Amino acid sequence: MQVRISPVRKLRGVISVPGDKSISHRAALLGAIAEGTTEIEGFAPGRDPQTTLEVLERLGVEVEREGNVIRIHGLGLRGLKPPDGPLWAGNSGTLMKLISGILAGQDFTSVLEGDESLSRRPMRVVEPLRLMGAKVSARDDLYPPLEIEGHFPLKPICYSLPVASATVKSALLLAGLYAEGRTSVEEPAPSRDHTERMLEAFGAEVERRWIREGRFEDLEEELDRRLRRAEGERGRVRVQISVEGTGKLEARRVVVPGDISSAAFFLVAGAIVPKSHIRIKDVGLNPTRRAVVEVLRRMGAEVRVEGERLVCGEPVGDLVVRGSDLKGTRIAGTLIPNLIDELPVLAVAAACARGETVIRDASELRTKETDRIRAVVENLRRMGAKVGELPDGMVIGGGGNLRGATVESFGDHRIAMAFAIAGLVAEGETVIEGAEWADISFPGFFRTLEDLSRR
Repeated sequence: MQVRISPVRKLRGVISVPGDKSISHRAALLGAIAEGTTEIEGFAPGRDPQTTLEVLERLGVEVEREGNVIRIHGLGLRGLKPPDGPLWAGNSGTLMKLISGILAGQDFTSVLEGDESLSRRPMRVVEPLRLMGAKVSARDDLYPPLEIEGHFPLKPICYSLPVASATVKSALLLAGLYAEGRTSVEEPAPSRDHTERMLEAFGAEVERRWIREGRFEDLEEELDRRLRRAEGERGRVRVQISVEGTGKLEARRVVVPGDISSAAFFLVAGAIVPKSHIRIKDVGLNPTRRAVVEVLRRMGAEVRVEGERLVCGEPVGDLVVRGSDLKGTRIAGTLIPNLIDELPVLAVAAACARGETVIRDASELRTKETDRIRAVVENLRRMGAKVGELPDGMVIGGGGNLRGATVESFGDHRIAMAFAIAGLVAEGETVIEGAEWADISFPGFFRTLEDLSRR
């Protein structure tokens, strides 16, 4: 599907964004293995979370749908039923990795398959799940489809991730629920922590520690410090997350906040389009996700947080953005895992800023739905931007003066939406090929964009 984007003079209005996809996945999965009925309000409407519900139903879980409220009738840790065939994860790497951790602790064999894009993405859960005692096979020991022969109880391990990854970490913590003893995961930087927060809310014993040169320090304080600096550090520091196994989870009510990764497109749009004023209501402001706000502020964007409060253990508030004069910056280091999904649209902001922006340490972008580094570089060049490709990022010349062009989504929802935002400030018309991929995470994205431009 093609969508045509014309430049606009201003964007104004109050909007909401879909429920957080990451939280929706986790609420459904934990609800399925909890005891009792979990009610989830604001469940994300995108294709990926809906696929999670379909997979759970294939595993014998009763799911009730009533508008944006989902009820999951949990079966307990070991109540899942053997599926009658392969489980289809579609385009969702989050689903495939997280549910692998749960299936590793069952007493049956499962096969997980995905679409062409997902089948090219590495599933770095294979090795650690084997270490825990599950039999896992994959193409080239890394790529889907995955065949998982579960085992109970699993062995508790302490696993050191070579690259910070919220999804791999989460898979191992979920597998740790089925282990006798404490399972720990160490990562070189703090990645999003929705799994840890939700495990605690459902009654699991979770411990989080920051390790600096052999000393254990408070993780929340360290995250706050890094966000204030809005710059990643290097050095001998790691994060350790641990969970106690063989307990039980208790169902609960979950309210899903708006997805800050979806809000990021409108934060950038409001910043780069002059005379704009956008309020985005009820957005999740988790400390491991809000780095996009700090980076935009460092670039000179006027972004305010209003009405911040806690909802089900997650900070939530309104984000207000106005048109701003942006300047280039450097985005690198341990900050990267906290805004990996927002980097494509931040690259668009960088192309509209004064001066050079450098993005480094983001090689994980190459393993997403598409090679996002190459996709961003190619599309920005089509629109006349000066941009250089690096193995782990890019250098963007800035200066604005984008021109309308035909750009590709490359089958990636975030690329489609990022370049729709670029089209708002380009000279002439921009055509997005494969625009339908936006529905993966944000059904109605283009309609919301059009509504803002009419006010």
